[in-house]
Amino acid sequence: MIVSYRTHYPTIDGLIKAGAQCIQADFSTNDGVMAFADEVLKSTHGLRAILHNASAWMAEKPGAPLTDVLACMMQIHVNTPYLLNHALERLLRGHGHAASDIIHFTDYVVERGSDKHIAYAASKAALDNMTRSFARKLAPEVKVNSIAPSLILFNEHDDAEYRQQALNKSLMKTAPGEKEVIDLVDYLLTSCFVTGRSLPLDGGRHLR
Repeated sequence: MIVSYRTHYPTIDGLIKAGAQCIQADFSTNDGVMAFADEVLKSTHGLRAILHNASAWMAEKPGAPLTDVLACMMQIHVNTPYLLNHALERLLRGHGHAASDIIHFTDYVVERGSDKHIAYAASKAALDNMTRSFARKLAPEVKVNSIAPSLILFNEHDDAEYRQQALNKSLMKTAPGEKEVIDLVDYLLTSCFVTGRSLPLDGGRHLR
């Protein structure tokens, strides 16, 4: 397992102890993206899957230049997976029919949009579209899908009022935890037929 990280946290040490190779990377520039790709290419001759979970969340607000907000969101959510998918394609090929995967993590807002996070929603929508394009390009060796989550986990500092408001946004009224994500990833990895799809993980928010 190869993991990218920008800032070192104690969990990184745990991953290293468990046997993962953790590579510090800065995806805020294309040079940083390609430097990470080069490290991966030097580290392995093949990949079972690529999971794109790097994300940033910026709002349009006074004092934040709109061009900077848009550029940052597109860099992390579009440029980075676009460049990495191309750079690492050969590591995914050659393993057999539907034997490799790319999974993009998008967002529930792809479907609804967001008046407070317009650039964020647009960049995630672009990533969602890229899912279908890469699925066409890489089939039948590589399956390419996306997962579009809403609330999965609360932050420790979230207060009770915020938590209740957030829970009420879905029909299921719960924060399911990381197991729901893991189970969905496992489903995609074991499927030999599903590709070019976005799988929502939103507890029925679209019906509210």
